Amino acid sequence: MNSKAQVVPTGTRAGDIAKYVAAMAIAAGGIAAFYLLSWPAPLRGLLVVAAFAAAIGVLALTDIGRRGREFLSESLFELRKVVWPARQETLRITGVVLLVVLIISLLLAGFDFLISIAIKWLLSN
Repeated sequence: MNSKAQVVPTGTRAGDIAKYVAAMAIAAGGIAAFYLLSWPAPLRGLLVVAAFAAAIGVLALTDIGRRGREFLSESLFELRKVVWPARQETLRITGVVLLVVLIISLLLAGFDFLISIAIKWLLSN
């Protein structure tokens, strides 16, 4: 397990706030351009995608973006440690799960049938 003890500073720096505002302005500009420009729809859609990509790029330069990149790299590191089951084991486990689901659904259907018969019998008297 990768455990790093570090102090996370509280508060937000002025530079980060400016980057947040810039990213929101870029994203809002992309959305506004979609509605205000008279370009073909696919081109306007690409403009919105490019604006959001640019906004994410600006957000990646902030402290939250750095922590997000660290989290992603640590997650990928941990994912490499996972031992994935073989195909035969996966198929066997899937079969067991499907069998259990079938048995429980049949039991619930049986209980539902019996309860509906009991309710009909009680209401007919």
